[in-house]
Amino acid sequence: MNNSTLNFTTPETSTNSTVGPLDYIEISALSISFLFGVPTNVYVLWLILTGTGSGVASEFFMLNLSVCEICTSLNNLVSLLPFYVASLKLLPMFLQGLILTGRPLFQCLICVEHYLAVVHPVTFLKYKPLRYRVICCAVAWIITLGSCFYCLFIVIAQNTQAEISFFSTHFLLLTFFQLFFLVAILRALKQSGPGGRGREREEENHMKRRAFYLILITTVSMTITYAPYAITGFSVLLTGQNTHIYWVPASICYILAGFVQPILYLHRAGNISWLCYP
Repeated sequence: MNNSTLNFTTPETSTNSTVGPLDYIEISALSISFLFGVPTNVYVLWLILTGTGSGVASEFFMLNLSVCEICTSLNNLVSLLPFYVASLKLLPMFLQGLILTGRPLFQCLICVEHYLAVVHPVTFLKYKPLRYRVICCAVAWIITLGSCFYCLFIVIAQNTQAEISFFSTHFLLLTFFQLFFLVAILRALKQSGPGGRGREREEENHMKRRAFYLILITTVSMTITYAPYAITGFSVLLTGQNTHIYWVPASICYILAGFVQPILYLHRAGNISWLCYP
C-alpha cells in the first residue's frame, strides 16, 4: 500500500499508483478501524467524562488513550486519501507519531498505574491525585508531538533504513517495558495474600481471578500489537529485503489489537455482557 498506517514502502514502490490485492486487504482493515474505532472510543470517552465509569480522575490515562485512539482511527481514514489526492501524502506521515509513540506511551502509563496499585499500593495512594496524572499525560503528549515531527523529517529525507530502525527499536523497548510491569502484576496476583473467612475470602479470590485474566488478556494483546512490527522491521534490516507483503500481517495485527483496550473498558463498565472470563 502506498500510504498505509505505517508507510514502510520503498521510494520506488511509493510512486506506483497501482492498487493490488494486498492494498485492498489493508484498505479493508483501515476502513474497519475507522468505522468501528471512532464510535467505540468516542463512547468510552463519553462514559469517562459523564462519570458513568470510575470517574475522570481514576480513568485519566484511559481518557487520553481514547483521544489518541480516535486520532489514530482518523489517521487511518487520512491514510486512504493519498490514493486520490497526492498532495495529502505528508499528513499521514506526520500523524504516524500518534501510532508509533502516542498509543504505546499511554498504554505504558496504564501498565505502571496498575503495577503500583497491585504491587506498591502505598506509593499508588501517594501519587493518586489527578495533578500527577495530568503531568504524566502532558509529558507524553509533548513526546508524541516530537515523534510526529521526527517521522515527518525521516519521510521527507527518504531515509527508509532510519525509519525502520527507529520504529523497530521503539516498539521493542516499549514492549519489554510494558511486559515487565504486566508480568510483575501477574506474579503478584497469583500469590495468595491474607484474607477474611468464608464469603469475604471467596469474593477476594474472585476479584483476583478477574484481575488476573484481565491483565493476561492485556499482556497477550500488547504482544500481538507490537511484536510483529518489531520482528518484521529487524528482519528487513538484516536481510535488506523490504517488500510490502512483509508488513501486511503486522499492520493488520496492530489495527485489530487497538480494539482490545476499549472493549475491556466497556466490559469493566458493564456495557458488554458477552465478554466473560472467570
